[in-house]
Amino acid sequence: MKKTISTILGLAALSLVTLTTSCSSDDNNNGSTGGGSTFVLTRDNLQGEINDGEVILESGTYKLTGKLVVKANAKLTIKPGVTIEATTLDPNKVESIRYIAIAQGGKIDVQGTAASPVIMTSTATKPGSWGGLVLCGKAPINSGATASAEVSDLPYGGTDINDNSGSIKYLRVEYPGYAYNTSKEFNGISFFGVGKGTVVDYVQIFESSDDGFEWFGGTVNATHLVVSNKDASNVGDDLFDWTEGWNGTAENWYGIRTNAGNRGIEADNNANNNLATPISFPTIKNLTLVGFGSTDTSAESQAFKLRVGTKGKFDNVVLKGWKTGFDVEHNETIGYVGTDLLATNVKFEDVPTKSKGTNTAKETVDVSKVFTESATATGAGNGSGVPTWAAGWTKGL
Repeated sequence: MKKTISTILGLAALSLVTLTTSCSSDDNNNGSTGGGSTFVLTRDNLQGEINDGEVILESGTYKLTGKLVVKANAKLTIKPGVTIEATTLDPNKVESIRYIAIAQGGKIDVQGTAASPVIMTSTATKPGSWGGLVLCGKAPINSGATASAEVSDLPYGGTDINDNSGSIKYLRVEYPGYAYNTSKEFNGISFFGVGKGTVVDYVQIFESSDDGFEWFGGTVNATHLVVSNKDASNVGDDLFDWTEGWNGTAENWYGIRTNAGNRGIEADNNANNNLATPISFPTIKNLTLVGFGSTDTSAESQAFKLRVGTKGKFDNVVLKGWKTGFDVEHNETIGYVGTDLLATNVKFEDVPTKSKGTNTAKETVDVSKVFTESATATGAGNGSGVPTWAAGWTKGL
């Protein structure tokens, strides 16, 4: 077990450390292990496992040089204005992929503000440059009692709907989505069985090469989320994605892609058993999804792709620039249309096909009852425009 090493700034600073449980920090200082952690914190070499206590990133920039995993009974606190920058990955050393993961029982506390958001980014300013943020909790999933996360290999899932993985406020995640291969990719933020004791509010994913946000079961709620994909050469996947029985509530989502990426929302229950419980059933209010335009040649230009048994309630929705508004697939999903799968107060702009349905036998069916329209829908707050609550702390909108 490594011993804690404190940076000595002189006699006065040493006295302060003696009298308090944490110390102030600037760019010339590593930060602190204020909660008695044995983790050795080095500003230019942030990686490893935090196994105990609290590690505090206090100001300036930290270089993420490998994976950083916060284990059970440990906590990572990130103060306002801190930047974590993933260094360039040697393509021959994928074992050193940079990402941050919160294991079951661990916690993260991102304390950004509108004026000083926390930024997680990379030296290489292109999508897929690093792994992003992964949270693994103990809330229910429908892929088994527990499972192993496809990225990080950490266990997730359980029976605690109120499980708490910490708090994330005013965070911007830039250029994530590293792919090991075509079937194993990081998202901007991945929520694996995360419980509703966790706070997620004011978070942007900027230029991810895979999904912006993805939920794998769990009960976590999420408000004021932004996903933006505009890079034309390294297109992203879906803006928002869920599967494995996510049951959370959400408000104020704004997603925009002006490249040849994929869907606004891709929503699943369970591909192996469409009736697996708990069934995915989020409730989302105040949602804007902006696509590339109705002339997009992409096969996946759909604002919503609802399939393999998902449910969902959506209200006050603005959809702009998609070939199809709601694309519903499979018998189980279609069976919920108009009741447990319903979008109310929807405004369409440049969406030539408002709904499309295909049953499990690949036959076309009418799913037009999946939505009701409203010419006065405001979506995330400003129609198809950027909402005022996104001003200041976001990038590239």
